[in-house]
Amino acid sequence: MKRYTPFAAAGLQGLLQYRSTFLISAVTATTAVGVQVFLWRAVYAGRDSGLLGGYDLPTLTTYVLLAQILGLVQANRVDEEVSGEVQRGDIAVSLLRPVSYPAARFAAGLPVSLANATLVAVPVLALYAFLLPLTAPTWTGVLLFACSAALSLVIGFGVNLLVGLAGFVTTNIWGVRVVKDSVVAFFAGQVVPLALMPGPLAAVAHALPFQGMIDGPLRLLLGRYDGLLGAAGILAAQLGWALALTALAAVAWRAAVRRVEVLGG
Repeated sequence: MKRYTPFAAAGLQGLLQYRSTFLISAVTATTAVGVQVFLWRAVYAGRDSGLLGGYDLPTLTTYVLLAQILGLVQANRVDEEVSGEVQRGDIAVSLLRPVSYPAARFAAGLPVSLANATLVAVPVLALYAFLLPLTAPTWTGVLLFACSAALSLVIGFGVNLLVGLAGFVTTNIWGVRVVKDSVVAFFAGQVVPLALMPGPLAAVAHALPFQGMIDGPLRLLLGRYDGLLGAAGILAAQLGWALALTALAAVAWRAAVRRVEVLGG
């Protein structure tokens, strides 16, 4: 682990050089949450029933708020950093280091996620907890959420690393990143909870790894699972996808290294 500590420190130092990023992220997250919350409040105001897909308004508000926060925490910039190294040719230096490149990228990206959670997510959550009625989770839900959130970070890292490795194939991955961000936000449950999706679309979402990034952790936090087996099923699915994406990223990295060409002088 000592080999990867400098990568984590460098990732944090690089992030703190641009402190205005935290302010921009906080404003963006606050605005996004506000738009979604008041949109859903308007939807509930036009309904006779107080429930929508089994959610009452405070619970859905909590889901929407935490979905945006989890999406922010998942933004670890790994895809951007990997593709940037490939474009600049810095990947040649990384190949000379006696460490695993995917593990080094994870070590560098983890402080970014933790800093976003601490410096941006917590203030946004506190603001909306003061302004709006939210659903308080149980201690069991909090413990399950903590385990699930850790697995969601691994899943998000795997997805972002695979997108970053596309830089070995394409000149610029901007388009790939835009598509990835849209697909992940929708099928992870960040835009609409999976419980509110039509049956076939929800089935597709549950078959993809993205639901383990946001919807799964929030279902555990809010108690929307069927007993102990239901909670274990959510965590098992997350663990399976985390292992699968880790293995897929390792295979993709080996394939990418075989075709890398760096020219310079």
